[in-house]
Amino acid sequence: MFAIWDSYRATVELNNIYLLAEKEEPPIEAITVKPFEINYVDKRDPLIAVIWSLSIPGMGQLYLHQIFSAIFVLITTVFFVHFSHVIAAFHYLLLGDIHKSTDILDKQWFFYLPSLYFFNIYETYLNTVENNKLFAAEQKMFLINNYQSFNLKFKSNRVK
Repeated sequence: MFAIWDSYRATVELNNIYLLAEKEEPPIEAITVKPFEINYVDKRDPLIAVIWSLSIPGMGQLYLHQIFSAIFVLITTVFFVHFSHVIAAFHYLLLGDIHKSTDILDKQWFFYLPSLYFFNIYETYLNTVENNKLFAAEQKMFLINNYQSFNLKFKSNRVK
């Protein structure tokens, strides 16, 4: 209960900070070079990210250049597959030995796989959409700062 309440409180706090920061229009760095990765703001296709995540867990994160997330998801998936014995169970299922297949399968570890798999797909899609929004904001700020004239006035068609 405490974790749920604390997550809600932190989310409300971060949303308020976001609203304040959005009004100030802070600069967005188009490229960031770190010791382990190079991050740059780029528009990506959410469908491609989902397809990569559907194929192999962690590949959607690699598509988004999230190296550590991809490694974590891949290692976690390997752990869950190993401890659930899902490959051996699938092998016995293909051989037609359903009883041995269900006996060898560790159901507790096996039931972690769908949540990991589908959350990975959802998280990749969501990160792609949010990165595209960040790209649009960075592009807008760049164009305004470099190409918009300060004495540009729009005529209003409103009746006064």
